Amino acid sequence: MQGADLDSEFFVLWRIGHSKSLRTRRENLNQIPALNRLTMPKYKLEYIWLDGYTPLASLRSKTQIKEFASFPKLEQLPMWGFDGSSTQQAEGKNSDCILKPVAVYPDITRKDGVLVMSEVMMPDGKTPHPSNSRATIPDDPDTWFGFEQEYFFWKDGAPLGFPEGGFPAPQGPYYTGVGYKNVGPIARKLVEEHIDTCLAGGINLEGINAEVAKGQWEFQIFGKGSKNAADQMWVARYILTRLCEPYGVDIEWRCKPVLAPFNQPLDWNGSGMHCNFSTKYMREVGGKAYFDKLMAAFNQYRDEHIAVYGPENHLRLTGLHETQSIDKFNFGLADRGASVRIPHSFINNNYKGYLEDRRPNSAADPYLVAGRIVKTIQLVPTS
Repeated sequence: MQGADLDSEFFVLWRIGHSKSLRTRRENLNQIPALNRLTMPKYKLEYIWLDGYTPLASLRSKTQIKEFASFPKLEQLPMWGFDGSSTQQAEGKNSDCILKPVAVYPDITRKDGVLVMSEVMMPDGKTPHPSNSRATIPDDPDTWFGFEQEYFFWKDGAPLGFPEGGFPAPQGPYYTGVGYKNVGPIARKLVEEHIDTCLAGGINLEGINAEVAKGQWEFQIFGKGSKNAADQMWVARYILTRLCEPYGVDIEWRCKPVLAPFNQPLDWNGSGMHCNFSTKYMREVGGKAYFDKLMAAFNQYRDEHIAVYGPENHLRLTGLHETQSIDKFNFGLADRGASVRIPHSFINNNYKGYLEDRRPNSAADPYLVAGRIVKTIQLVPTS
C-alpha cells in the first residue's frame, strides 16, 4: 500500500475512534461504504465543437480530466478555453476562445468517458462566436425532427469497396444490401459499433441502412426541438468519425464526392440529410388549408433554405438521382424526386403528421437546417 493511502486509512479510522491492527483497519474500511473510496472518480470529459472552416465546419475535440462524485450533469461542467488561432476562429495575437457545454452524453468507448457538445463563445464567455451556428437559431421543443444522415465510408481516396482506379458494378444491389459483395467486410461492423455507442450514450439513433451507392450508408436521428435534435446529430457524426480511426477509414460528408473530371456527373447517388419535421399544430390540427400555406412559405423562402442546406448542393440537386433541381420547389405524394415528400400517412390523416424536406445535403449543419425550418414555419399563420 502507498504511504499516502496508509496515512489516509489511519486518519479516517482515528476519526471514528478505532484503534486496532492494520489488518482489522483494512477490513473495517471495506465495510464502511462512505469510506470505501476516499477520492472521487476521474471522468474523461471530451469537449466537442465546430471549428471555423468554411464552407464546411469540421468537428474538433479535446479531453479534460475532472473529478465528480457521479456522472456529471450539464450544469456541473465548466467552460474551457482553446486556441482559436488553430481552428480558424481567432488570430494568433488574440487567440483565446471559450467552450460552453450545451449537452452531455455517456461515452462507453472509454472508462468514465463523457461526451460534451459545446458552443464556441468569445473570450467573455457570454457572446457567441461568429462561427457558433447554434446560439441564435429559433428553438421549439414541440417541433420534432428526424434527420436521415447519408454518408460514404472513404478509404485511400475513394468510397470503401471501390476498386483502385475504377468503379464497382453499377448501382442496384447496394441499397439495403446484404453480403460481402455488396457491403464488404468492414462497413457493417462499423455501423453496428456506431449503433451501440449512440444508444448507450442516450442518443436517439432510430435506424440504419446501406444506401444506393457502393460504400454509402445512412443513419437516422430523432429529437424534439431544433437544438436538441441537432446536438444529437453532431455527436452521432463525431462518434462515427472517431470509431473509424482504427480501421484506417474516414467519413466523407460531402454531398457528391463521386464525380467525373471537371465535376461532370456520373451515375452514382449523392448524399443527403433529409429532414423530417412536424410541429404540435401539424400533428394535432393540420388540414389542407394550412398545408397549402406552409408549402407556399417554403417556396417563397426557397433561396434562404438552399443557402443553409449544405455546400455544393448544386452538384446533388440536379433533378436526377431522387432529387429536384436546386432552382425549383415542388412537393409530391411519396415522391422522392420532390423538394418536399408527403407521406401517405399525412394525407390519410387529413393532412396531419410530418413532412420530409429532401433538399438538405449530407454536409449541411443540422443547427442551421432545423433553425431555418422553424423560422419559416413561424411565419405561417395557424388561423
